[in-house]
Amino acid sequence: MSALVGMGLTRGFDHPDGRIEVLRGVDLSVASAEVVTVSGRSGSGKSALFAVLCGFDKPDAGTVAVCGEPLAEVPAWADCGVLPQALGLAQELTLAENVGLPLRLSGRRAEVRDRVAELLGELGIAGLADRYPQEVSYGQQQRAALARAVSARPKVLLADEPTAHLDHDSVAAVLGLLRRTAGEGTAVLVATHHDAVHDIADRGLALVDGRIAVA
Repeated sequence: MSALVGMGLTRGFDHPDGRIEVLRGVDLSVASAEVVTVSGRSGSGKSALFAVLCGFDKPDAGTVAVCGEPLAEVPAWADCGVLPQALGLAQELTLAENVGLPLRLSGRRAEVRDRVAELLGELGIAGLADRYPQEVSYGQQQRAALARAVSARPKVLLADEPTAHLDHDSVAAVLGLLRRTAGEGTAVLVATHHDAVHDIADRGLALVDGRIAVA
């Protein structure tokens, strides 16, 4: 079953030189337990596509569904985990509190302690659990944001450049978590330029001139 389906997605933006059409009728689907990558040159529209798929932005036309339900009716964070390029960590919360937030928002407080410890340990930042985002490096913030995105075991994970700003060991930890998350049944869609991410994917797509092609 396709956990994530986008059909006929279009999105354009006004520009002094005229309207720029970034997405031109994009169709894609990601099955449960599948890792799919999306590549494309800078400015190709990958971030715009992800913003539409996770509900951060609305398409001009087209629909998005998660496990057959319209995106607007899907519980945020609980069913659709997101790692955006602008990480969006709450600056007033510690890394551990940020990671546990989706569980708290979905009423699963009893899971918070063990799940947060598990994820921070797997990503090599357990020792930073009580630090605030502004007290750690960007790469460490990025790993915490990924942990937050998967903490509630969502049906769909959208990760925009999850290995940017990371060293070799941290990349390996992130790749391992992405595959394990898929193995638990999550549909994983990753925007990336990183060959190592493509290597662990089940298939790859490319965004070219606003349309999806097989990578």
